Amino acid sequence: MRPQFGIFRAHLKEFRCCVAGSGEVDALQPDAEPPPEKHQIWILDDAAHVWRMDIFLEPGDQATWVFRRDEAIRRPRSDMVARTADGIPYLRPEGVLLYKAKATRPKDAGDFQACVPLMDPAARMWLKEALAHAHPGHPWLGELK
Repeated sequence: MRPQFGIFRAHLKEFRCCVAGSGEVDALQPDAEPPPEKHQIWILDDAAHVWRMDIFLEPGDQATWVFRRDEAIRRPRSDMVARTADGIPYLRPEGVLLYKAKATRPKDAGDFQACVPLMDPAARMWLKEALAHAHPGHPWLGELK
């Protein structure tokens, strides 16, 4: 969530934060907040010359997950965010696929084909309803049962 960015940043002091979007990547000054219209932060390890992390700043709160592209699409955060065995949070596949549905590049279609068979019926139904709202007529709608 956007208000928690400072928590992440405090733990990433040895890395450089960069704001990414619209084909541009700009360094974020150590004391600056990301612009409100930007949501993607790349974390650069200058010493190793590699990108280490991609952070998405999202709306919502501790209880509610909100789809950034259409805030009418909401769900309990506990239903949308899972955790790895090490406790690292991640967006469940139905949420990721909803974001990927915007462009539907070949790699996104491949992710859809790989993930949907592994999703439980409730997750597939939620994705179908969210897609119908956000992207009426989307080709994936006919494949979700």
